[in-house]
Amino acid sequence: MEGEKTRQQTVGPGGLQLLGDNAPLKVAAGSEAIWQLQLKGSDAGKHKAELRLTITYAEGAPEWDVKLADNKGVLWDSGSYTDPRADIFLEGAMPRPIKIIAEAPRGARFGDNIALLFEAHSNEGEVRREFSAEAVQSIMVLKTSIGHERNVADGVASKAKAGDKGIFAMLSPGKLEGYVFLEAMNTDLVRETVRGVRKSKGIVEGETKMSEIEHFLTPKPLVSGIVEGDVVELVTGPFKGEKARVMKIDQAKEEITVELFEATVPIPVTVRGDNVRLIDNKEK
Repeated sequence: MEGEKTRQQTVGPGGLQLLGDNAPLKVAAGSEAIWQLQLKGSDAGKHKAELRLTITYAEGAPEWDVKLADNKGVLWDSGSYTDPRADIFLEGAMPRPIKIIAEAPRGARFGDNIALLFEAHSNEGEVRREFSAEAVQSIMVLKTSIGHERNVADGVASKAKAGDKGIFAMLSPGKLEGYVFLEAMNTDLVRETVRGVRKSKGIVEGETKMSEIEHFLTPKPLVSGIVEGDVVELVTGPFKGEKARVMKIDQAKEEITVELFEATVPIPVTVRGDNVRLIDNKEK
């Protein structure tokens, strides 16, 4: 669930107050957008407040499962009640926790959204606040047999092309064994798509954030972590096994120039950054 938090306070004409964040949220299909609020009155003792939700969808968009709850449980549920109203009692100026929950349908399409108008009425006046949420794609993790990641990805791609499976992209990192990442909308549809693909072992429960896989999308330069003066060992080529000191680094070409320790005459040798193994880091 994503959204920029904006702490707000809405004060009604008679002293009724609504505190909380109403930033627009983006959630994956089957996930919940949640807004935490507090409703409070003045010091006038105990009195009743009526809560109301007005729900709006774009034309043709699927309905979301919406709940209104407090610290004691669910006050209203769109799956059980048609009239989106609920009554609570406020104890003077003591805040009453209120929670709005909107779950995106598992079959939601990219961009499907919901708009909510929350209103509270009491003898101290009324307050209202607008909320919105949008369905976006999620990153799912498909477990595979080790060594068959690319074959599984190709198999899923073939099935996805045969129909609208809602899979937008796939990633099979070379340095990660046994897993393939899928960018998709509908979890249930993805599970159905990967079922039967040879060497696939099913979708891992839960979601993965983009921040957790960004390093696979933007790999580190081959010379990352190497500085002039470091001691390295060449791991390939005619000088394999030789130790050397780094004399120069070319970041653009991802090459380093080294001098071999065992050479009779110190001759600079230029190699790719992945052709050496760091032995002694100068900066440590």
